[in-house]
Amino acid sequence: MRSLPEALRAWGVAAIAGLALLGAGTVPAAEPAHDETIAERDQRLISEALAAMPPQRPGRPDLFVLGFAGDGNEDVFRNEVLYLEQLMDGRFQAGGRVLTLVNHFDSLDEDAPRPLATLGNLTWALAGIGEAMDPAEDLLLLFITTHGTEDHELVAELAPLVDELITPDQLAGAIAQSGVGNRAVVVSACYSGGFLPALRSDDALVITAARKDRTSFGCGAASHVTWFGQAWLVDGLNRHDDFMAAFNDARAAVARREKEEDFTASHPQIHVGTRIRPVLDAWRASFEAGPPVAYPWEPAPQPASEAAGDP
Repeated sequence: MRSLPEALRAWGVAAIAGLALLGAGTVPAAEPAHDETIAERDQRLISEALAAMPPQRPGRPDLFVLGFAGDGNEDVFRNEVLYLEQLMDGRFQAGGRVLTLVNHFDSLDEDAPRPLATLGNLTWALAGIGEAMDPAEDLLLLFITTHGTEDHELVAELAPLVDELITPDQLAGAIAQSGVGNRAVVVSACYSGGFLPALRSDDALVITAARKDRTSFGCGAASHVTWFGQAWLVDGLNRHDDFMAAFNDARAAVARREKEEDFTASHPQIHVGTRIRPVLDAWRASFEAGPPVAYPWEPAPQPASEAAGDP
């Protein structure tokens, strides 16, 4: 059994008790107190990350990115969110407007700490991004990767610090409370299609890795990337600068792989709101995508010239 890192022991019982839900809103970045709880540490890290983001540029659509790696028992979800950070800054010109919440023991490393992935931290981060964005012209990409339950709950777990199940209404409520307008929400988890009814909006693009009654594939201790993460995040977004085109490729690629391996089809889902299309078009027209970004835990993605074309 893996022993807890020294950083975790140092916080002890008081830190675990401090993981109550955080209120929405932002506070100025502050120096860490000697005896701060993990909840206070996370609040500080989120506020510091928000304060370090370049300001929103009037008249130009800016992309803000929030990644959420829910289950810390497996490396695969951490891998995808850390890659999301590299991809959005390196290829999609996010310009440092990226914040990641990661349930993993690496997040407790004092040399490279990250806020943990909890509903409270998600609410706090969304509120800060909502304040930073121009609701009329800017865009948020919220990417969530974790396990999902048959009852349509997202797992947020890092024992003994985090043990939560996030419902569709809780996620939708956090988004609504934040004031974020234009958004692309990607939920990569089993049964994630159950989140569509709560997340649908004219101002939203919503993508899920599976239908509400189906599992998705590729998680587990031996996995480096989920099947949907490979198909949409790594392959699709290195081939396209368009979230929807990447989804079309991903849906076909996942279906082909499931058929080849005789797995029950996951049926990834998509909702495109009527008002989000022109926002996405304006954002794509505002930058030139950079070259493909290699996935550190798998072979580098194929160049677009070698990977082009739908099956």
